[in-house]
Amino acid sequence: WDNADFSRGVGTTFYQEFPTLNTAKPPFIRDVEAKVRRYLRSSYSAAWTLKITWEKAPAYAAQTDSRRTITYQAILTTDGFRSYVLMLYQEGGMRWDYTRLAATNVLIGYT
Repeated sequence: WDNADFSRGVGTTFYQEFPTLNTAKPPFIRDVEAKVRRYLRSSYSAAWTLKITWEKAPAYAAQTDSRRTITYQAILTTDGFRSYVLMLYQEGGMRWDYTRLAATNVLIGYT
């Protein structure tokens, strides 16, 4: 894990909330539900979902290299009883120069 650094004006963070209880579900929510069902082999119907996108995020400290950025998302979703997080990375994976990061044991995702 490492920190993104938006202090140099490079990169943006967006979020979008999807309250879907008692409403028609957009294609994005149907896709999230399908992923949860497929990966966890269980029935799932989202009541609420939050999509957070970090676009063109440079690694901390951005003054060392703001050209190697990454775009990634965290999608939090719940049916009111169970909650899940999907972590999605741009094609090609992490683009930060891991040799310049403070941590040497770099992982994508969480443990």
